[in-house]
Amino acid sequence: MKIAAAQLTCIPADVPANAARAAALAVSAREQGAELVVFPEFTLTGYELAALAADPGLWTGADDPRLDPLRSAGIATAVNVALPTGGPRPAIATLVHDANGAHVTTYAKQHLYRHEQDVFQPGEGDGRFELGGVRFSLGVCYDNHFPELHGRAAADGCRVHLASSLYGTGDGIHERATVHPGIAKEHGLYVVLANHVGPAGPWTGCGGAAVWAPGGELLAEADDRTPSVVTVDVMS
Repeated sequence: MKIAAAQLTCIPADVPANAARAAALAVSAREQGAELVVFPEFTLTGYELAALAADPGLWTGADDPRLDPLRSAGIATAVNVALPTGGPRPAIATLVHDANGAHVTTYAKQHLYRHEQDVFQPGEGDGRFELGGVRFSLGVCYDNHFPELHGRAAADGCRVHLASSLYGTGDGIHERATVHPGIAKEHGLYVVLANHVGPAGPWTGCGGAAVWAPGGELLAEADDRTPSVVTVDVMS
């Protein structure tokens, strides 16, 4: 199976515009032969916590029509959003849809980073799904700094871990390049990292969307400046 990792520059708090940008990258991934593309944290809004806290209209459920451009791209997608929870706070959640646009699963970020704890509701369970005979696990940014999450994924038969993230310039460059090959090496998983590139809330995304093989070898990596996708064949 060929899988794509995306990096994009989001327009702050503009769900339709970001859905269109992501859909264009999804189509590019499909045209390169990928069957699944994973996107960064807060794909549809950018990392705009104040706006997300103030405006529930920016929250996005699995059936939200604003996702239609992505659901109709002809490729499975893993898109991270602010998800309504039925309470006063949304979750930071990855929505997975198949190539026909059907909802497959939702994973809510369990490990909230610092100021996120004041805005969002943490998730309580792990994310899993299967596609094309391959079993996947899901993590969102800071989740990927907790080895027990990946240990459970490996024990549960997962082959590929999808990491929707925001790593910025500065310390984020080192974290991006060390945390994810470490997961691959320690737990024997393919690790597929999606990241922001360019302005992202209070940070500047460092790009470098990438895929590492079990064992930690870097298989593909995007640059630090261009919205794009990288694709890799993974073995089931």
